Amino acid sequence: MSAPVLVINSGSSSIKYQLVDGDTGAVPTSGLIEQIGQPQSVITHKTEGREHVQHESVPDHTTGLEAMVLACSAFGTPLSETGLLAVAHRVVHGGERFVQPVVIDDEVEDAIDALAELAPLHNPANLEGIRVARRLFPHLPQVAVFDTAFHATMPERAHIYAVPTEWRERHGVRRYGFHGTSHAYVSRRAAEMLGKDPKEVNVIVAHLGNGASITAVERGRSIDTSMGLTPLEGLVMGTRSGDIDPAIVFHMHRRTGASFDELDTALNKRSGMLAMTGAIDMRGIVQAASEGDQAAGTALELYCYRVRKYIGAYIAALGGADVIAFTAGVGENSAEVRARTLEPLGALGVRLDESANQAGGPIISTSDSFVTAMVVPTNEEGEIAAQTTALLRS
Repeated sequence: MSAPVLVINSGSSSIKYQLVDGDTGAVPTSGLIEQIGQPQSVITHKTEGREHVQHESVPDHTTGLEAMVLACSAFGTPLSETGLLAVAHRVVHGGERFVQPVVIDDEVEDAIDALAELAPLHNPANLEGIRVARRLFPHLPQVAVFDTAFHATMPERAHIYAVPTEWRERHGVRRYGFHGTSHAYVSRRAAEMLGKDPKEVNVIVAHLGNGASITAVERGRSIDTSMGLTPLEGLVMGTRSGDIDPAIVFHMHRRTGASFDELDTALNKRSGMLAMTGAIDMRGIVQAASEGDQAAGTALELYCYRVRKYIGAYIAALGGADVIAFTAGVGENSAEVRARTLEPLGALGVRLDESANQAGGPIISTSDSFVTAMVVPTNEEGEIAAQTTALLRS
């Protein structure tokens, strides 16, 4: 490998990792450590075409990353012998300060910590992974790549909220957007798949997973996106409400006496598809809807309607789109969601090829469709590695 980068995505109870060649995108080693802090954790390590699964106690992130190092030595090449260029970390919220990848030092750590109030479900866990990795790999550059950075190109009309000036100027209240590494990669890859330069096309990227967002990418630059100050705004998601009237928060506070922290938790962790169906797995929801489950049918219709509504808005914002690209777990795998989203958009020049959609694409629109609809698998870790390599060589 010419430029191996260890990419770490540290969550509250999990750690995803990949060894990625920053030049070629090759991934010889990857893994997932789940149920950190539970009595029995699961370590899944993949290398050289083989998968190794271990069940053992992983009480914290320190133990988790130590287990990663041990797995690499036990089942393949020790990390110390791979010639690592750097350790790269996914960080969800970079605020207004971090609009490019950055080499991590104590000051950067403190800044990421200060931004935790804007992404309380993500930044603290991201930071924990950074702190442990800095101890385990003290002589390697550690780089933070921010989900929000790709959206720093949004014009003021897209990122500003019509709220008191003090909120905006003193407290950083504005739209930031998320899933930036995915939107950057997929929009560029969609252009490449059409044989075009990313600066020649307008792409609407629908990143549909448990967390979901849509971005309007104008000639390679994000000009609007559905998530806002936090990852709560926008589409209906697995456990998040997406767009609601903000007065609902005050209404429920007055009616129930619930604290704002409790309401925050309810909207982030107990809403969305979970609240409407009792489940977050889209495969099960689609199946239940097909069997006549009314709650599942309503939730599925709402989910696809919200995606479709944003697509229509972003076609208008872009002055016309060349590509609609579906990605992430639901976007890549649910033909039903893609069909329900696109079929009503015929008036906007989108014509779905049903057989291609059922087959998973990559192109799922007809040859006479004015807008090309595609399925583009995302590669956030590859994007993070590429950005890290470019930073350290600049």
